[in-house]
Amino acid sequence: MNQRSGLRLVVLQVLVLSLIATLGGRLWFLQVHSGDTYEAAATSNRVRDVVTPATRGLIVDVAGRPLARNRTALVVSVSRTELLRQSDGGKALLTRLATVLDVEYADLKARTTVCGAPDAVRSVCWNGSPYQPIPVADGEDDAMMDAVQQILERREDFPGVTAEQQSVRDYAGGGVGANAAHAVGYLGPVTEEEVEQAKADGRPLQSSDLVGRAGLEKQYDAYLRGTPGIRQLAVDSQGGVTGTISETDPTPGNYVVTHLDAKVQKATEDALVAAVEGARTKGDPNKGGATFRADSASAVVMDVRTGGVVAMASYPSYRPNIWVGGISQSEYENITGAAGNYKILNRATQGEYAPGSIFKAVSTAAAVDAGFSVHRSYDCPGTYNVGNHLKKNYESAAYGVISFERAIEVSCDTNWYYFADTVWNRLGGYEQRSDARDPFVQAAKGYGLGKATGVDLPAEADGRIPGREWKRDYWEATKAAACVRAKKGYPEVEDRERAAFLLQLAKENCTDGWRYGPGDEANFAIGQGDVLVTPLQMARVYAAVANGGTLWVPQVAKAVMRPDGKVVKQFKPESAGKLPVSKDTLQFLQRALTKVSSTGTGAGVFRGWPLEQVPVASKTGTAEVFGKQSTSWFAAYAPADEPQYAIVMMVTQGGTGSGTSGPQVRAIYEKLLGVSGASVRPATALQKGAAPPKGLPRIAADGSVLPPATTSRTAVKPRRPARAPRPAPSPGAGR
Repeated sequence: MNQRSGLRLVVLQVLVLSLIATLGGRLWFLQVHSGDTYEAAATSNRVRDVVTPATRGLIVDVAGRPLARNRTALVVSVSRTELLRQSDGGKALLTRLATVLDVEYADLKARTTVCGAPDAVRSVCWNGSPYQPIPVADGEDDAMMDAVQQILERREDFPGVTAEQQSVRDYAGGGVGANAAHAVGYLGPVTEEEVEQAKADGRPLQSSDLVGRAGLEKQYDAYLRGTPGIRQLAVDSQGGVTGTISETDPTPGNYVVTHLDAKVQKATEDALVAAVEGARTKGDPNKGGATFRADSASAVVMDVRTGGVVAMASYPSYRPNIWVGGISQSEYENITGAAGNYKILNRATQGEYAPGSIFKAVSTAAAVDAGFSVHRSYDCPGTYNVGNHLKKNYESAAYGVISFERAIEVSCDTNWYYFADTVWNRLGGYEQRSDARDPFVQAAKGYGLGKATGVDLPAEADGRIPGREWKRDYWEATKAAACVRAKKGYPEVEDRERAAFLLQLAKENCTDGWRYGPGDEANFAIGQGDVLVTPLQMARVYAAVANGGTLWVPQVAKAVMRPDGKVVKQFKPESAGKLPVSKDTLQFLQRALTKVSSTGTGAGVFRGWPLEQVPVASKTGTAEVFGKQSTSWFAAYAPADEPQYAIVMMVTQGGTGSGTSGPQVRAIYEKLLGVSGASVRPATALQKGAAPPKGLPRIAADGSVLPPATTSRTAVKPRRPARAPRPAPSPGAGR
């Protein structure tokens, strides 16, 4: 062997030894260092979890009536494993099943497609384990029974299809026909992101779980959901089950008790529909007699003493049970899209609207802060010049020199134009860049407007208080688009008057749109222009005026209870501060608003009402919206001398407050307080004693929910006859 061959042999030996050492090190790492990890991974490949959902807790009203409960229904389920075993991927099987269930094949296909797949439909896809049956239909009617019978009789045609009794969610409406869809909410499949977040937070959440997606179902999901049971199955390489490794039982969820009263909720929903339908029969004098469109509406009933939400309705609405068992794509599009007028939107908390003259309960405080006395009289002309622009009183009604109280009674806009114009000039006109000294802006913020109320419902809107600072920010954000429009115009707008207005507005916004002028202040003072509020915010405002100045945080939930009746958590009334008004101003407002119902713009609404026994404080509002019909508002609280309930109703494109919303607010009060014609009949009141029950519902030994032990309080007492009222104002004043 020559020297060169020996060197090659040494190199080869070193290489072989290096490879052996590397292989040995790798084997040690895999078998010793990481052995436990790979053993667990191998075991997990042989173990599959089957989840048994926990029974979801009930949502009940203040008297224990079920708003969301669980019912037993026949549930038809399909094994995804069996579908994949079919030569055609299960198409023929699903087609036969669709025929029996009288549904579309595409619907069944979507329901049995795993979420995350390229063709998955997010609203209906299956997000659970592929090893457990996928529910595709449920029901209790004769059609479902017939379908199940066919499936059971022809098992050879439906391999992997099962039908059994299961617990499903049922939105029962308190057993009185209430809808409450927007307050109660609905359930939907959990997302993978939510599962991962739950793991990070240490909370049990399975990919097959249904979680709250709106309303109370979402807000209190952690209380309602409970803990699911887990059954671990051993499986072979083919996916077949070889045994059970472990099993834990589910823990049922807690009950959520609400301030809602199902009977009051139903009365409020009925009144809201009546307001909409009634408006659609009336002609709009400002639109050539065309009937009002009345395209959306909302109403809120609030306990002024606690902030508890007794009823909350939004129009248009939908049947909450359409979510049970999985919503179809067509139904989903109908309630979430423009074609259905966004039925899923809770207009009470998410809708933002100009409030019109009901805002004067706020701007009165601003006027007082600016030095205008509520004990003086002021001129109420038919028109007032603001910044070289003649602004009219509603329907140009003129009342001459009248007291401040009378100005509220007849809703004289020109009084507030004068207050606002004077304040704007005092502050320095266009030179004033800050809102710090503006009493109108500060009063609105002091009343809690311009920010969410904190109600225990998700996705609440803030509203808008459009002072100088807001206007500058808005101008900077929209200047570029405004300048483009200033050159291009609005050729796509068919209404030439509206197109011309928008063009002029774009030109102003392109150059000096940040300037806060006297017209901005005047509009602000009467709740017009860029001012936006939610119906819930205004219900809280009037509740605060009624109760002596406390702004409560609105609460829908009252308590959380275990299924055995033990109280887990009770939600005490929470104050968000006091109204920024003196006792004198507050008492003045209370007197003036009470006069609105007897001798002011609300007198027609309460004609024939027993005001001597049950006085009502109220305010009408008619908000003008450019290019649309007026928004109808009516705000009230009663009994005015012992306030208990504040009610606010709003109907977009619904006309005047006194003509559309007012009569239906009265209808709610009639049922709430037991008023029939000119008589008070406490025994007929929806809430006995004309007040919500103080106690919590009771849970019986069999799990049924019973009313609180004490449900009555002092009934409405007859009052002394009031003084003879002044003549009601002319119909032209009915804002």
